[in-house]
Amino acid sequence: MFKTGKHLLIAALAVSAPLFAGAAAAQDKGLISIIVNDNSNPYWFTEGKIARETAEELGYEANVSSHKGDTNTESRQIDTAITNQAEAIILDPANSDGSIGAVRKAVDAGIPVFIVNAEINQQGLAEAQLVSNNAQGAALGAQQWVASVGEGAGYVELKGAPSDNNAATRSNGYQTVLSQYPTLERVGVDVANWDRTQGYNKMQSLLQANPDIDGVISGNDEMALGAIAALKEAGKLDEVVVGGFDGSPDAIDAVKAGEMAYTVLQPVAIFSEQAVRLADQFIRTGETGLGSEKKLFDCMLVTSDNVDRYTAPFVLAQQ
Repeated sequence: MFKTGKHLLIAALAVSAPLFAGAAAAQDKGLISIIVNDNSNPYWFTEGKIARETAEELGYEANVSSHKGDTNTESRQIDTAITNQAEAIILDPANSDGSIGAVRKAVDAGIPVFIVNAEINQQGLAEAQLVSNNAQGAALGAQQWVASVGEGAGYVELKGAPSDNNAATRSNGYQTVLSQYPTLERVGVDVANWDRTQGYNKMQSLLQANPDIDGVISGNDEMALGAIAALKEAGKLDEVVVGGFDGSPDAIDAVKAGEMAYTVLQPVAIFSEQAVRLADQFIRTGETGLGSEKKLFDCMLVTSDNVDRYTAPFVLAQQ
């Protein structure tokens, strides 16, 4: 496991500069192609931003594109990276199984691929897969959710995109903890695909079927924020505990406002930077220096007790 303290400070500095700023160093080391999911989501925006800034700091040209979960778009973006003779690709895959072919295509073209955030279900293709410890984060969030809502409650769950194995990992992690409390009852569940608007719409439907719920546990912040909007509209937010996952700036504001009980922060600012630094090391030496392909980065809980330590998007300063 990488040490997080130093990288949190580095990331806090990095996120302060604009995404499309000029490189601080001469860009003479070639291209690093960065492919994320959806730049309109603050989590993936930060992922691409940090990766690009780190690449430019190291002297590379860098570009950021987003596939929005579409494997055909992702495949075309990989083709573009190959055509542009990228030195490396930083990829947040569109689909745990469906992205394998695109990664193989890049590797066959001699371009090393470094996976971030979501995983692909095949070892030995990517040089590294750097991801949040979603099981650890889900357990952390579920424990805080129980502490907030109490042990006897009816609740609903909003799940992320089924194509992303993080969705199942988080939901399973929630259930592992919540199933230990027999007086908790999940009365509804729906898929909102990591999206705020879908979270709002699905929450409206869930409320119609279950008007007396006590809590909402969500697979990410965007869905949770959509649920909060629906609960506000229904005049029920004061009666319902909402928990999120990501640590996005809007979620932090909701925690400060008392509208969200907590969010589980993913250290995307850390592992996005680390992926680019590993790519640079591999380009220079032919090795990553890692003991294994997959590296997990522990998540951190953000509540009203420590929210003031949130210093930049997806950065929680150490005490």
